[in-house]
Amino acid sequence: MGEAATHVGILYVELFIGEAQSLKEKRKVLKSLKDRIRSQFNVSVAELRGQEKWQVATLGFAMIGTDNRYMDRVLQNILSFIDRCHAVEICGHDMEFC
Repeated sequence: MGEAATHVGILYVELFIGEAQSLKEKRKVLKSLKDRIRSQFNVSVAELRGQEKWQVATLGFAMIGTDNRYMDRVLQNILSFIDRCHAVEICGHDMEFC
């Protein structure tokens, strides 16, 4: 294998889903959002916290690569994509590279 340094980029996003009146509605919104992001940005995504609360969730997005600037750009684009989604509101986010 080559000598290129490998990095992991992680984005945590805390969401408020104001329109959700049940866990079923929340899961429908999150599934749609996660599927669209996976498809468009080719990243891994998981719900990390808030699984049993019907209006809040924390999603984690991860990608691996050799170029931190590229990964930062992709993760920023994901954040912008979520911000444009009318069904959710971003309450907070954090990004890190390992």
